[in-house]
Amino acid sequence: MEGYDATTYGRAFADVYDEWYADVTDIDATVATIADLALDGRERARVLELGVGSGRLAVPLAVAHQRLTVVGVDTSQPMLDLLADRDRDGRVETFLADMVTGLPDGPFDLVFVAYNTLFNLTADGEQERCFVEVGRRLAPGGRFLVEAFVPDDPAPDGDDISIRTMTADRIVLSISRRRGTEHRAEGQFVELTERGGVRLRPWSIRYAGPARLDEYATAAGLRLEHRWADIARTPFDDDRDRHVSVYRRDRHD
Repeated sequence: MEGYDATTYGRAFADVYDEWYADVTDIDATVATIADLALDGRERARVLELGVGSGRLAVPLAVAHQRLTVVGVDTSQPMLDLLADRDRDGRVETFLADMVTGLPDGPFDLVFVAYNTLFNLTADGEQERCFVEVGRRLAPGGRFLVEAFVPDDPAPDGDDISIRTMTADRIVLSISRRRGTEHRAEGQFVELTERGGVRLRPWSIRYAGPARLDEYATAAGLRLEHRWADIARTPFDDDRDRHVSVYRRDRHD
């Protein structure tokens, strides 16, 4: 999408993110699973969230588990401002940085990227490099948890226009384009309001299936430890449309 860059999404969605996406993740289950995997017999653990956004996961995690040091990175200052408002006690350390070249120093016992955020890396090789940089920052035995959708196979092409929200004084249209051979999808939410006029909220992703992510992990020196259908650790099978994959660095690296 011409004019779209790593900071576009945060600028476009920060003011509605918590409203629109409040229910996309089971926060209690996420906190429980992340804490279990990070601590795993340790007295204390360091956790890094990629694309921490407004802190909808990182802040509850830090509040619920004082034995965890929680760190987050995001390319959007508006999103990090929302996190700061939510985290008045400063429990989460944040960095204005991307998920490839700007990761803070490790070691981390667990790194996680939630709800398709990995797919916001759309340039050639970026997702692979993300796995490599995460692997370099994991402690021996550390884990990388990826939550994402399972793409259709074969991946579809085509355009779509639908209604996301409609009230008496507001309508949000969803306009999207899929390019299956390139594993890309992009679009706009077009928000029309009686008082506010027109607001455009663009998005763009480059997606990969579980098998491709496994290849990235192997090349980064990580091995698949778990694959679940959701963050509550429901067993995964081929009919699932989402997956949570946990990759682990060998303890003897």
